[in-house]
Amino acid sequence: MKRTIFVAAIATLAAGSALAQSSVTVYGRLNVTAERFTANKQTTYLLNNNASRIGFKGVEDLGGGLQASFLMESGFSPDTGAASATFWGRESWVAIGGAFGKVRLGNMGRTNAYFTTADYISMHNHDTGTSEDKLYLYPGRATNMIAYTSPSLSGLVVDAQLSLSETSQAGRTYVLTANYDQGPLHLGGSYLQAGAGRPGAKEKEYGLRALYELGDFTVGAYYIRNDNVFGNNGWKRNAVRVSAMYTMGPGELHVNVGKAYAIKGNAITGDDALQATVGYNYNLSKRTKVYTYYTRVTDDARLYTGKYGTLAAGIRHNF
Repeated sequence: MKRTIFVAAIATLAAGSALAQSSVTVYGRLNVTAERFTANKQTTYLLNNNASRIGFKGVEDLGGGLQASFLMESGFSPDTGAASATFWGRESWVAIGGAFGKVRLGNMGRTNAYFTTADYISMHNHDTGTSEDKLYLYPGRATNMIAYTSPSLSGLVVDAQLSLSETSQAGRTYVLTANYDQGPLHLGGSYLQAGAGRPGAKEKEYGLRALYELGDFTVGAYYIRNDNVFGNNGWKRNAVRVSAMYTMGPGELHVNVGKAYAIKGNAITGDDALQATVGYNYNLSKRTKVYTYYTRVTDDARLYTGKYGTLAAGIRHNF
């Protein structure tokens, strides 16, 4: 009997030791706007979800400098309570990391080409809702993906991603990005090829991004070139975006403008598009802010998202 109690005590201590070396965190964001949406001379008033989500992430120390980690993230709409159609569709992956970097397997949500360019400079509402970057094309897939992230080499981090085609006809997606951070300067470059291994044109994307912090003022910009747009051989498009933020204590003033130029090789006239946004955020705490913005999209050919204007006021809370 005494021996049984002793073994049970040792087992309990061992379990406590293992738990001390691992952790699981619940996190999320609720982000909702009340909006006045105007398109085709018709006005609609609505509540809009801005990429609200709930997630679980964890890490375990394996010893010898190795760590296992995971992340599962699901989107939902606070205005209705409805969950996204694919429950863990935002992200779901498992990883092993160490001095060599990190290898992840699973669904990355978006490719790192997007995170290096469009997402990185979208500061006013984290590239969500009606004011998100409507001109970015999102080529390729981030599901069924193998991803490698290098350790930082004097501020330089390289990422390589491969999305397997499996039984899909979409083909493979290859992504290579590099991000360099040195003090106030943040540079990035990306290359993406989608549709590899399938018949037809392979979509390609080349991106460059820069962001600079100068005291209370931050400015960022990207340039993106897309080849074989929407899978059409010979269609080429250039796009640029510039964003700026000026902080005033807890307040932030935001302005950004994006331009998609006419697609070369496309017979449609007027297929260029413009998006402009001005906004103001007020941070009530590190987790909660209230904000307002006006965004306008001019896209007469409706190749991207149509033509509309939106005045919005919202609340965002992180937990």
